Amino acid sequence: MEDAESDDRSASPVGGPGDPGFAAGARLRRLRVRHGLSLRELSRLTHYSKGYLSKIETSEKPLTVDVARRCDEVLETGGVLTALARDEPEGRARKTALATDQPSAVGPPLRQAVTHTLPRHAAAFTGREDELRRLLSAAEDAAASVAIWTIDGMPGVGKSALAVRAAHLLAPAFPDGRLFVELHGHSPGLRPADPADVLAGLLASTGMAPGDIPSGLGARAARWRDRLAGRKVLLVLDDAADRDQVEPLLPGAAGCMVMITSRRRLVALDGAVPVSLEILPPASAVELFARLAHRGPLTDAESSAVADLVARCGHLPLAIALLAGRLAHHPAWSVADFAAGCTAELGELAVGDRGVAAAFEMSYSALPPERQRLFRCLGLHPGADIDAYAAAALTGRSVQRVRADLEAMYTDHLLDEPVYGRYRPHDLLREYARTLTARDDPAEDRARSAARLLDYYEHTARIAGGLLIRFARNASPDVVAAPAAAPALPDRAAALTWMRTEQANLLACLAHATALGRHRRVVSLTSALAPWLLLDGPWEQAAVLHRAACAVAGDCGDPAAQATALQDLARVCYMLGEYGEARAVEEHALALVRRLGDRFGEATALQILARLDILDGDPASAADALERQLDIVGELGHRPGEASALQDLARVRAMTGEYAEAERLQARALASYRDLGDSLGEATALFELGRLRRMTAQHAAATQLLEHVLHLYRNLGDPLGQANCLQELGRLHHRSGDHHRAAELLEQALGWYRDAGDVHGEAEALNSRAALLADTVGPSQALPGHREALTLARRARIRMEEARALEGIARCLAVRGERAGALTALAEAVTLYRRIGTPEAGRAADLLKELTASR
Repeated sequence: MEDAESDDRSASPVGGPGDPGFAAGARLRRLRVRHGLSLRELSRLTHYSKGYLSKIETSEKPLTVDVARRCDEVLETGGVLTALARDEPEGRARKTALATDQPSAVGPPLRQAVTHTLPRHAAAFTGREDELRRLLSAAEDAAASVAIWTIDGMPGVGKSALAVRAAHLLAPAFPDGRLFVELHGHSPGLRPADPADVLAGLLASTGMAPGDIPSGLGARAARWRDRLAGRKVLLVLDDAADRDQVEPLLPGAAGCMVMITSRRRLVALDGAVPVSLEILPPASAVELFARLAHRGPLTDAESSAVADLVARCGHLPLAIALLAGRLAHHPAWSVADFAAGCTAELGELAVGDRGVAAAFEMSYSALPPERQRLFRCLGLHPGADIDAYAAAALTGRSVQRVRADLEAMYTDHLLDEPVYGRYRPHDLLREYARTLTARDDPAEDRARSAARLLDYYEHTARIAGGLLIRFARNASPDVVAAPAAAPALPDRAAALTWMRTEQANLLACLAHATALGRHRRVVSLTSALAPWLLLDGPWEQAAVLHRAACAVAGDCGDPAAQATALQDLARVCYMLGEYGEARAVEEHALALVRRLGDRFGEATALQILARLDILDGDPASAADALERQLDIVGELGHRPGEASALQDLARVRAMTGEYAEAERLQARALASYRDLGDSLGEATALFELGRLRRMTAQHAAATQLLEHVLHLYRNLGDPLGQANCLQELGRLHHRSGDHHRAAELLEQALGWYRDAGDVHGEAEALNSRAALLADTVGPSQALPGHREALTLARRARIRMEEARALEGIARCLAVRGERAGALTALAEAVTLYRRIGTPEAGRAADLLKELTASR
């Protein structure tokens, strides 16, 4: 979350504009807002010079880590942590990882970066030697500045094929990534891609977690430029609508190259070098036909016949490919006879554009009836590509038969196959398919096909979603029937892969249902996508979709669906740190499920509200809600819900110092998770037991247990679980006196919390890191961290971390002799601790008495 809007520290009794730490922090916050930096990126920059800050502040260029690395002095907080870790091999590894934004040795990144997404080479690429030579020379230009090339031309002329061919040949010059992005500027039935949405996907492809993707086009563009700084990346932007769509997607630093294809001449794009493609020269058109038809060198007579044929197709590669594909299936046919027959079919007037249309008609007419129907059905698909399962749903046929037909249509050049098993028609052919289905298929048949497709996506998304989350959800009231065939999703990894592969199609289906006013479908499909949206985000986009589903369900008079949508929205708001909205939304959901007599929905609402109570420092309310939840799930016999509630109740008891009861409850949760075979639940219960050992000063036992849990989380691929372990281990190493190791672990945990957008974890790690600094290098270095934690905790209403931050600030100010500020901060901390009922209240009260007595 941004910290510029309400960060008024001058109003706080614990520091103000006159404080050096405050002034440095304010300068950095201004830089962060101006340059669209994340908290983690800002933290990385604090490893470098404050002497260079004035130059950065007046520069018009985007701020990057490479620029900051030239700074001549070290800012306090980050520099001290680097100094603490510099003598340790792991510390040096972490410093390198921070500088390069690569995963540290402690564990995998929050999301695996996907940096090579080029489609495979175009089959039998022919001609365009001059254009290809110009593009290949651009790699040298990219070393000095961003090389931007626009490739324009009419539909079907081979713009994408040229860009992909050049990109594959240029791959060695761009080792940090080759990305292909479809902008759908002119795709029939698809809206041009929103550049803000494209940037969210690009940032996610670099490994950025959904919580760290900023809102707004400008902030995302700035973050994208920063992520590419110092890297050599090749970006292909395919089918651009106009300059406004592509401008925000462009890198800002040397070393990168961009190729943009468009039907329009993008003359307004500053610094771009245009490459305009005309139709193929006659000789190249004949050569392309021969290569795609798999024929050897043509005789003079054959060349003359083919030259006449390709001329009637307007020398357009797409039409040539269709005709050559027909000949390739008939090795016994002579080239001359085939050319003569096609010329007769095309007719004397079929030249240029009319020849292209005639070539489409000829290729379609040559298909058997079932394949013709499949081709027409492709025009009903709202997404950009399709696999055999979705095609089977569209047609109502078996996956095996449809897969064979898709492959045959690929061989006929009616479809492209950019990646294995996924097919996509050219835009002109997609429009042709839409025309055919509107002309030849009754409206009822089209409606049934589209409904089967949406049923397939919704059903499979719901199955996948059930594997992505550990909490149980109410099923949508409009659960669809299972399709005849769907991909096997045996585990969470397979489910996540399917969701991410189909994400564009899933969102296109949702937009299609919205545009058609299919209100119940909008609600049920959004519900099916909720687990994936919660996991991958971007959470702001997820919140928009869930708010729309809430409104539609309310308008439809469907309180059950509305309650499910509200609970999905509450979870996303929780992840965004919008705890006030999360509470209001969940209370609305609770009222609805109680009115409906939905006991399971009530249990879910109570648990979400209890977690908000924990953050708000109200353990009594949290315990009451969790006890009621336990009663309900006990009545329902829902053991996963019971284990989860026991775990949360144990956390509440630990907050109030009831450690023995907390351990008893956590042990019950652990036993339930083991009985259920829930490995992630088991790991989380063991983690909580490790925390309890740390709280009760069983440091050796806590360290041993948490190191074991860290290994479990790594094997499970749970990054936030790993971050929690790293922070707890950092606090333990702090207490044992191993400050180098503590600094390393806390810095890693903080970075991962920031990447995940976990505000609670970030505030906790900031306080833990500041406490370490206070004990090792002094209060001046610790104050900025405690103050940042205070700002986050106050904004998000995380009372325990607010109290910890205030106590830490008070201790620092007391050491510096600023007794008045220390007393004010400590009095606030004591009030909060007592309101929560936590044991820390006594410790803080004793310190307050000591400071008061020494005045």
